[in-house]
Amino acid sequence: MGAQIRVYRQKIASTTSMGKIFKAMELIASSRIGKARARVSASLPYANAITRAVTAVASQSEVEHPLTTEPESIRRAAVLVMTSDRGLAGSYSASVLKQAEHLVELLHSEGKDVKTYLVGRKGQAYFDFRGREYAQVWTGGTDAPEFETARELREVLLKDFADEFEAGGVDEIHVVFTQFKSMVVQEPTVIRLLPLEVVEGESETPADELLPLYEYEPEPEQVLDALLPRYIESRIFNAMLQAAASELAARQRAMKSAGDNANELIKKYTRLRNNARQAEVTQELSEIVAGADALNG
Repeated sequence: MGAQIRVYRQKIASTTSMGKIFKAMELIASSRIGKARARVSASLPYANAITRAVTAVASQSEVEHPLTTEPESIRRAAVLVMTSDRGLAGSYSASVLKQAEHLVELLHSEGKDVKTYLVGRKGQAYFDFRGREYAQVWTGGTDAPEFETARELREVLLKDFADEFEAGGVDEIHVVFTQFKSMVVQEPTVIRLLPLEVVEGESETPADELLPLYEYEPEPEQVLDALLPRYIESRIFNAMLQAAASELAARQRAMKSAGDNANELIKKYTRLRNNARQAEVTQELSEIVAGADALNG
């Protein structure tokens, strides 16, 4: 009985320690989620403005630009998958990877090769464990994205989009990330980044809103050359910010759930410890009574 009580005490101590860690991580995620949401909101005015400008230029001028023209045939597609660097965020990364797998299967069914780019160590570990290839990976700071990372992603993706197929180039680019809708709802989302489709959620121009009329100086082709790279990096950065906010929200929920489960385990182990202690006391009393009866006899 004494050994059993010691086991329960050790389990209570270890679970209590883990519960403190879960609570600390929950508080850290809670303190950072506000800033992450503010960054998402702050990125929207610029994204909306540049979206309206690109939409106006592309729709009001009959220009065949490489970034806005649908190719005759798509032989290879690039897929950028945004996961997290750290775990303890529930099914956050798993949901994104599942969405990416569905997209890859769809592209393969259409006869397209797939070239994969990864953001986050979880995605890298997933591909490494399965021995699957990826073109490049970016890690570090998935819960606090830097604009320089978005710019680097834009440069790499646009270079591959401009290259020929034989040189490893791609004909279209997709992004898989988690869209932050609320503290409760975060939805894995796929957008086609190139060729250009101005369709994304909050950056979308309302259908009943009149686009401004522009007079182009210089020519529309040069305007698009200048606008589109900035548009691409703004969409990538907005996706990274939404993914960061979603990661923190998922981690907060996961740590809250883990902390509640730890408290339930502590209650369970405490009850079992008390039962074992009561059984030990009862057994000792029975032995004393039996010994006294034996002496009297």
